[in-house]
Amino acid sequence: MTRLFLDRSIQKERVIHLTGEKAHYISAVLRCKIHDPLIVTDSTGTAYSAQISAITKKLAAIEILEPFNQDNESPLDIVLVQGLLKGEKMDLVIQKATELGVKEIAPVVTERSQVRETRKLQRWQKIAEEASRQCGRNMIPLIHEPAAYEAALAGQDRGRGIICWEKGQAPFSAAADAFKGEKKIVLCIGPEGGFSEKEVKTAKGCGLTIASLGRRILRAETAALTAVALAQYVLGDLSDSNSTPAN
Repeated sequence: MTRLFLDRSIQKERVIHLTGEKAHYISAVLRCKIHDPLIVTDSTGTAYSAQISAITKKLAAIEILEPFNQDNESPLDIVLVQGLLKGEKMDLVIQKATELGVKEIAPVVTERSQVRETRKLQRWQKIAEEASRQCGRNMIPLIHEPAAYEAALAGQDRGRGIICWEKGQAPFSAAADAFKGEKKIVLCIGPEGGFSEKEVKTAKGCGLTIASLGRRILRAETAALTAVALAQYVLGDLSDSNSTPAN
């Protein structure tokens, strides 16, 4: 079923009117028609069953019917601190991490980041929205403005977490076990070339555990998605004990 995300609360509204890009998406891209059903999620994360009551190329009227009570979000809040990647690799990480259920993605500039162009926030937000729509999430992950690595760790209260490093001694799954019962975890992944020892020391000083993703050296984008999937398996909703099948 078509999903639509809005940037405002619609708790007291019975009919909403859409113009611009969202109206174009519904009419021209999806080719929706009057009475077609859809799910509308507002800025509070509340989802509603709805249907189209009027539609043109420039305007769509959506009738809100009732709350849509299906929560596809993980009980684990994952914050992915990701070293900036080259080319379309960052796009890939944002898309797939969204599908895997992360709550926040914080791009960071590290010592070995080969990308200095950081004006891609709007593009990343659009990728996250499209991925959330495709996989049936109840919310769009928060994509932070790119920041310096040290500032991202020290300047924000992100709680405890794991930094993945090829020289780490503890297996990721063992490190993640220590977070059982926690509702939030930070996963810190380096860019191409990984983290420097100084950066690993900084992360450790901020309360992050050093862990390894195995004996094989993974590409940065592979490492990010592996870490997120493992965290969801050990602590989130990808394991048999934690998952509830969607309707």
